[in-house]
Amino acid sequence: MIAELGHFTLITAFAVAIVQMIVPMIGAWKGWSGWTAVAAPAATLQALLVAFSFAALTVAFVTSDFSVRLVVANSHTDKPMLYKIAGVWGNHEGSLLLWVLILALFGAAAAWFGGQLRPSLKARVLAVQASVGVAFYAFILFTSNPFERMALPPFNGEDLNPLLQDPGLAFHPPFLYLGYVGLSMAFSFAVAALIEGRVDAAWGRWVRPWTLAAWLFLTIGIALGSWWAYYELGWGGFWFWDPVENASFMPWLIATALLHSAIVVEKREALKAWTILLAILAFGFSLIGTFIVRSGVLTSVHAFANDPERGVFILLILGIFTGGALVLYALRAPVLQARGVFGVVSRESALVVNNLLLAVSAFVVFVGTIWPLVAEMAFGRTLSVGPPFFNAAFTPFVIALGIILPLGSILPWKRGRAKALRPMLPVAVLALAVAGLVWAMDTGQSLGGPLGAALGVWLVAGAAVDLMTRTGRGRWSDRLGRVTRLPGADWGKALAHGGLGITIFGVAALTAWQREAIEVLQVGDRLSEGRYEVVLTGVNRVQGPNYVATRGDFAIFDDGRELGTLHPEKRVYPVARMPTTEAGIDSGFTRDIYVVIGDPQAGGGWAVRLYIKPFANWIWGGAIIMALGGLLSLGDRRYRVAAGARKVPAGVPAE
Repeated sequence: MIAELGHFTLITAFAVAIVQMIVPMIGAWKGWSGWTAVAAPAATLQALLVAFSFAALTVAFVTSDFSVRLVVANSHTDKPMLYKIAGVWGNHEGSLLLWVLILALFGAAAAWFGGQLRPSLKARVLAVQASVGVAFYAFILFTSNPFERMALPPFNGEDLNPLLQDPGLAFHPPFLYLGYVGLSMAFSFAVAALIEGRVDAAWGRWVRPWTLAAWLFLTIGIALGSWWAYYELGWGGFWFWDPVENASFMPWLIATALLHSAIVVEKREALKAWTILLAILAFGFSLIGTFIVRSGVLTSVHAFANDPERGVFILLILGIFTGGALVLYALRAPVLQARGVFGVVSRESALVVNNLLLAVSAFVVFVGTIWPLVAEMAFGRTLSVGPPFFNAAFTPFVIALGIILPLGSILPWKRGRAKALRPMLPVAVLALAVAGLVWAMDTGQSLGGPLGAALGVWLVAGAAVDLMTRTGRGRWSDRLGRVTRLPGADWGKALAHGGLGITIFGVAALTAWQREAIEVLQVGDRLSEGRYEVVLTGVNRVQGPNYVATRGDFAIFDDGRELGTLHPEKRVYPVARMPTTEAGIDSGFTRDIYVVIGDPQAGGGWAVRLYIKPFANWIWGGAIIMALGGLLSLGDRRYRVAAGARKVPAGVPAE
């Protein structure tokens, strides 16, 4: 009965979304206040209905209701409770239901916290948000019903994909969807502004927190996915330029550009048309990512759907919303005239360069991701675009972006002089000195290590200098006291830029200096790499809750000093008939000792891989700091004060 109730409330939410899409839009057009007022309660009701539907599906998974086809395909009675719950979104149908739940919650949040918005803009924003919901409700109800019953329920399920039975993957998809779907709010604000023909400082102020929230969730989701790939897949890599990885990275890049561009709209009422375009493209890339994951047109270890017919439906959604918004943009963009003018040496110019670098880098990733599909369709050739292409094509943009970020942060608005960059001279000297020191210690074997160290120091120290320049003049003791009283947005920007520097250094160090050793070991044998050594002390067969594992026991040593024991596993899930690898990792501040046990060998013993991974944790530590920066910025009281309460110049009306 609970499944039928969930299905019914989902259909009802679909009907409410249709009303929310049509009635407020007409009301805003005609100036009928009663019709525009329908938007907020409709958004709230829609969110409540979808939340009940999602809760009903969750109950079916938690109670192992094998009369529901989706539960049979993605659960099992022996599965731990965490993965029973994660099974709700660890599949195509359930993840789509999570998608529309988040979409409805964002719309409801705009209704609850948008009291200071112009009534016409608020109505149009909620109507556009509902229109996206209508498309996905139709997708679920007509092609991907999660509540479908089975005539003859089995006694047990087929289990969830073993690769997804991991804490990192349990939380990775919800955070990604919060980011993906959160960008729909920026899209809705952009389309609503195009319909009104009005973009002003208040609009930029309203768009920023929604974009920042989506960026924050995307950052956490991408970091969780990278961390999972590092320790779960047994390859020890943090990023493989897989199509699904790229699907989340592209909207993150565009959202980052949108965040910086919206600042210019708010502060200077410039770059209006460009900011609107970025808002459309950010959500467009989210839809492209959804298409990549669910259509099966590109092969990925992360994809969980392989249905071209569903892919066509998503492609239709992508074409209608992104294509329609771009057509509207082409019609309206000429009237969105920028008021602010600025010089070549100014913060606006630096932000323009920042935006161009981010947008072009996203385009590079897009071309590399989609090119195999284009080559197969147009030329009948099967091609593979791998890490060498992405590393060579993407890295120069990261370097240029890293160089420009601290410079743009300390430049004044509108018009500045080169002397404004003087505080960065000591930072440049320090970065070059660190690069030279690393180069000498590395005996010139790698350019990536010194370059990554220099960029890391440049960004972290540059963020510190940026904070200090905001404290005015006077004694250092007074200035240090004023640093603690700076707004949350200033601290958030510094942490985000500094976190990026730490991540860049971690990536460069791991790529340049990691070492590995592979041998077949018998119990009692040793495997060494530099100063580190592991000893295989035993191999045992372990019975897990829903898997059987071969577990190795390894004593680890650093220059002869025992550090502890690692227990890597090779697991087999009998129901899914699929093996997984669980690496044994001894994490340190400056290195990880990473051990993987493989299959038993014909001549006896086990294949063992030992990796020494320098500064691996700095990659995710930097991402955590970036996310913390986003959270501090989001908590800035200036975002809690309604944008509409500010007295701002009227926007340019549509002609």
